[in-house]
Amino acid sequence: MKENNLIVIEGPTAVGKTAVGILLAQKLGCPIISADSRQFYREMKIGTAAPTSEELALVKHYFIGHKSVTEEYNISCFENDVISLLPQLFKINPTVVMVGGSGLYIDAICNGIDDMPNTDPAIRQYFNDLYNAEGIEPLQKKLFELDPEYYRIVDLKNPVRLKRAIEVSIQTGKPYSQLRLNSKKERSFNIAKIGISRDRQELISRIDIRVDKMMELGQLEEVYSLLSFRDYNALNTVGYKELFCYVDGKCSIEQAIKDIKTNTHRYAKRQMTWFKKDTQIIWYHPDDFLLKLNSPDFSIERDLFPKVE
Repeated sequence: MKENNLIVIEGPTAVGKTAVGILLAQKLGCPIISADSRQFYREMKIGTAAPTSEELALVKHYFIGHKSVTEEYNISCFENDVISLLPQLFKINPTVVMVGGSGLYIDAICNGIDDMPNTDPAIRQYFNDLYNAEGIEPLQKKLFELDPEYYRIVDLKNPVRLKRAIEVSIQTGKPYSQLRLNSKKERSFNIAKIGISRDRQELISRIDIRVDKMMELGQLEEVYSLLSFRDYNALNTVGYKELFCYVDGKCSIEQAIKDIKTNTHRYAKRQMTWFKKDTQIIWYHPDDFLLKLNSPDFSIERDLFPKVE
């Protein structure tokens, strides 16, 4: 029987994962590992809804604001860093909580990622030039041609992931989806996956309220402070690219805010599509999970790891 436990709290953006994760970690007296790839960057606090300084003070967090937008950081780096850190954390507490909405990054920790081949620099340069000249649409079309399965689940607005899948598919002659996660890595700890979900309309309402709150907190000012870094991939994300359009005079501020809300709705839908493929996730409305957590007879072994032998 494995001695240590990783409890994963996952779900779409704005669903309430942060609050649930903090309360669980407080109850267990353990730290939190963030698996939100947008919250890795210290300059992007407001637009990524990163935990507040008050929330960070409640529980020790790792992988929040630990990188600059100018630094390259990918899923392989994340896997290596987390898997190296966990044994140190387990020496202090046998349980660690991981919270996030980035499905690929969660999978990397739970299942591992396959070692992908380095691609020909000429191939990489060709598709970099294509993207710079014609935008993201040619990349989307090429990926659909090479790997329609991965096309259905990837973030089609993320040029880095599109280019990587295209490059690997061309280099190996096999669809990228066939090379991803083909063999599950054995982990030395137990894993429990708790999914947090809400009714679709409830989630949309929460997203819209949060976007308005971000604007009140200074999201536009944060975007202005990042103008000189706008070409870095970290900033090619919802909440920033729409406001860059406003700064460029391509739309009104009202339209930019509307687009942030619409694009966040779509992002949340893609997240749920990804998570629903994982049959190991046990789903709760956040209120229901908190009731379970606050029950006087709550037990990690019985309630979260009932199948562990």
